[in-house]
Amino acid sequence: MIEIVSDLAALRARVQAWTREGLRVGFVPTMGNLHAGHHSLIELARRHADRVVASVFVNPTQFGPNEDFARYPRTPEADAAGLHSAGCDLLWLPTVETMYPFGVDGTVQIRVPRVTETLEGAHRPGHFDGVATVVARLFHQVRPDVAVFGRKDYQQLAVIRYLVRDLAFPIEIVAAPTLRESDGLAMSSRNQYLSESERPQAARIQQCLQWMREALRAGEAREAVEAQAAARLTEAGFAIDYAAVRAPDLSLPEAGADGAARVALIAAKLGRTRLIDNLEFEL
Repeated sequence: MIEIVSDLAALRARVQAWTREGLRVGFVPTMGNLHAGHHSLIELARRHADRVVASVFVNPTQFGPNEDFARYPRTPEADAAGLHSAGCDLLWLPTVETMYPFGVDGTVQIRVPRVTETLEGAHRPGHFDGVATVVARLFHQVRPDVAVFGRKDYQQLAVIRYLVRDLAFPIEIVAAPTLRESDGLAMSSRNQYLSESERPQAARIQQCLQWMREALRAGEAREAVEAQAAARLTEAGFAIDYAAVRAPDLSLPEAGADGAARVALIAAKLGRTRLIDNLEFEL
């Protein structure tokens, strides 16, 4: 049965015991309300480690003032059952007081430069400061050998990689592929907010990303592809934050030759639900 821990000393004692046994520890940080996509991260961590820890913590510092922190679903019992089935050994359930002993307003914050200043960072000011702050704390608490993050949050993955390299965390970062519904919609806890009529429309995002890839491969200019993608989604009823093409490091790409790596990224609202997705490809 999965072990559930809310005391930091108990967490560290368990992980230290595994380390003394020479076992490799994997870690999957989450905000809960887990679905099959999260469970796939656990299974991937299991392939890279002997023991797996998952955390469930709805982090207040990464939500903006008009975002959905209060209504973010909390389902700890279902989360624990799903994690157990996926092969997780320990569930770390810290309180806000454990994570931020001086309170949210009194916390030491971490800001990752450059990679946070575009796309999500431009539309959600302070979001990645909150992500970097909580992940650094979780890494310090769990002290894993390897941590798994999903590719659906492409920019978040880039932020974590920057953080780990810059602060010299001795942690291997493993990127997990995006798990999708049968129509291509990326699995997300926010999908449950979609209405019955909105749910089929949401798959248009992945279809648009595929169109962007093919248009770029056909030689269309990046700026034109971005504008057309935004227009297509707007016509389909989305409110667009961005439809962008970037180099893998999220910098603006120069005109690429065949084989150049690219990533197309979209963030858009459908009704009240904000969806993000991306597609990595080569020209």
